[in-house]
Amino acid sequence: MWIVRLGLNRPYTFIAAALVLLLLSPLVLLRTPTDIFPAINLPIVSAVWTYSGLSAKEMEDRIVYSHERMISAQVNDIEHVESTSYNGAGVIKVFLQPGASVPEGVAQVTASANSVLRFLPPGVNPPIIIRYNTSSVPILQVSLAGKNLSEQELQDLAFNQVRVGLMTVRGASVPYPYGGKTRVVAVDIDQAALQAQRLSPQDVVNAFNAQNLILPTGSAKIGPTEYNISLNNSPAMLAALNDLPVKTANGAVIRVSDVAHVHDGHLPQQNIVRLDGLRGVLLTVLKSGSASTIAVVDGIKKLMPRILSGLPPDLEVKDFADQSIFVRAAVKDVVKEGAIAAGLTAIMILLFLGTWRSTFIIALSIPLSILSSLALLSALGETINLMTLGGLALAVGILVDDATVELENVHRQMAGGKPTVPAILDGAREIALPALVSTLCICIVFVPMFFLSGVARFLFAPMAEAVVFAMLASYILSRTLIPTLVMWFYSNTECLGIGVAESGSAFVRLFARIQKGFECGFTRFREAYGRLLGAALTHRVAFTVLFLAFCIGTCFLIPQLGRDFFPAVDAGQLRLHVRAHSGTRIEETAALVERIENVIRQEVPKAEITGILDNIGIPFGGPLTYVDNGLTGTCDADILVSLKHGRQCTSDYARRIRARLNREFPEAGFYFLPADIVNQTINFGLPAPFDIQIVGKDRERNRVVASELVEKIRNIPGAVDLRVQQPADQPEIHFAVDRIKASQIGLSERDVANSVLLS
Repeated sequence: MWIVRLGLNRPYTFIAAALVLLLLSPLVLLRTPTDIFPAINLPIVSAVWTYSGLSAKEMEDRIVYSHERMISAQVNDIEHVESTSYNGAGVIKVFLQPGASVPEGVAQVTASANSVLRFLPPGVNPPIIIRYNTSSVPILQVSLAGKNLSEQELQDLAFNQVRVGLMTVRGASVPYPYGGKTRVVAVDIDQAALQAQRLSPQDVVNAFNAQNLILPTGSAKIGPTEYNISLNNSPAMLAALNDLPVKTANGAVIRVSDVAHVHDGHLPQQNIVRLDGLRGVLLTVLKSGSASTIAVVDGIKKLMPRILSGLPPDLEVKDFADQSIFVRAAVKDVVKEGAIAAGLTAIMILLFLGTWRSTFIIALSIPLSILSSLALLSALGETINLMTLGGLALAVGILVDDATVELENVHRQMAGGKPTVPAILDGAREIALPALVSTLCICIVFVPMFFLSGVARFLFAPMAEAVVFAMLASYILSRTLIPTLVMWFYSNTECLGIGVAESGSAFVRLFARIQKGFECGFTRFREAYGRLLGAALTHRVAFTVLFLAFCIGTCFLIPQLGRDFFPAVDAGQLRLHVRAHSGTRIEETAALVERIENVIRQEVPKAEITGILDNIGIPFGGPLTYVDNGLTGTCDADILVSLKHGRQCTSDYARRIRARLNREFPEAGFYFLPADIVNQTINFGLPAPFDIQIVGKDRERNRVVASELVEKIRNIPGAVDLRVQQPADQPEIHFAVDRIKASQIGLSERDVANSVLLS
């Protein structure tokens, strides 16, 4: 009661507070990140090792395994550790316990990597340490292409200029680019010339190590002046490398150009990117931290013209798979549905009560309660997302209860002849405890969500917070602002139940007729319901039997409904993964993808396709952390098909494409991956919603068990795209060196290994 009396004695205070909330909330909301889901902060630290040329098995045995053992000894709060080994690369993901310090985990994983380096093969570089999150999914893909630019030029521009320019966007994480050719100074050795000069490839390598080096030269003090000393120890021009001496024999100098050719070249290509058939480079933008998806994408698009202004005009840059469009649409739809619900609620109140004053007072509590909840969520660091907005939309119909009950009871007191202020105080006193109990009962329903664990807690706890905050705000408003407005809007003789005031206004007369018609219709409905209820009470036994039979009958519908973690989402994108035979060269995989792309264009009308992006092979370095397609090497490829708005259901296209590809390309494997931000986040970095891991020391037996399990699951209706993720048919050429014979001709295992590598 004291708070109601305070509101009546200090009306301007609460009116001003409501106005401040209405004015400041939009400013707070504009600074609150907007995303599709709440932040799923599962603490994960990733270490990416690279060692070109090393096989996947050697990568696992020599590097990944050693680092895993060191991690187990030096990193705290480990939940579990997963690793994946590729040819020339290895990825270790350290999953920390919930609530563990991620910065501390990054520091400890880095320290463990430095500790293990001395036990690893020579020449291994320290790994790339990345703070990984399951919600780190691509929100924008930027393709770079140009008819007059080579792939190495595109890769160089993407890596050293575009990517560096984008790093200033707050919340944007841009890994190494996909595709292109890594630009290097290439030395092409002429084997015939080497043999003619009685040289080996190692001699050329030794010449570069001896003639091209970086060493400090210091300074010299001569007289009153100190000179910096410079030396031509590293040639400044590429052509000068061809003049480096390799060996001097009989007074003749053998230069690099005599046995090799130095030029601007590239590493052997392992990754190809094509957009609508044109080769290029792909930059993937991920969201890091608590940044807003929409803000990150807007920042990228705003900054891109300034970056491109200093690049060659032949460079063509296109946005692809912009997930912010889907986020905007999803948030907009939820807000629109919530506004519709609030509008319908206000209309029903207006029709039943028949007075604009009551409708205004009650309807005002809806936006004020929602804004209060959003402000509290923002203060707690939550984002505006589907879960929080969905919770508020769920609470819209309930938010009017406190205000409606308050008004109805005050109306009852005023109808008894009490003055306005005593009627308000007495009405508020009578319902204070029941209203509080009712509000708390609704809040208690959502309390169990705070006891969830894992991903479910990250998703549903913010929704529960949104509802609870809105309900508590509604109760407080019904104790303060609502009584104040009632005191202002109603005099001693006015009553909330009075209909529309007599007025010459055409609108008022029209509304009066609408209300009268509504009341007549509602009266007929109430009378019909009364007759139906009377018939049910007359035939109690028959009604009870029929009702129980109906309830039991509905139980048989439950198996037909299906159960899922989140409703299916159609974002207008198809993402197909193609796997050729293990060991397939990337050139052959690219040719296969081109034929598959032609089939897709036959199945999907040209008018419905925005673009098709091919990502073939295995990327270098950091992107391996974010790979969720289960790739193994150059035999793998992703085909991303973006469809236009208003197209057919993507699942129908996927079903048709899957059937045709399996029929026409039996030598390859196919499976569809999550293409939109919702399913990628829900899958938590895995290539499928169901991921079964078989663990054991006997690898061959593990594979047999996996194959048998796949055949059993294949018989389950609805199960598609089944596969054993890791192939076991990688072709290999094995060299067996006879160390005794090699020693007899002055060679060691190191000499043979170096010759095999260089050749």
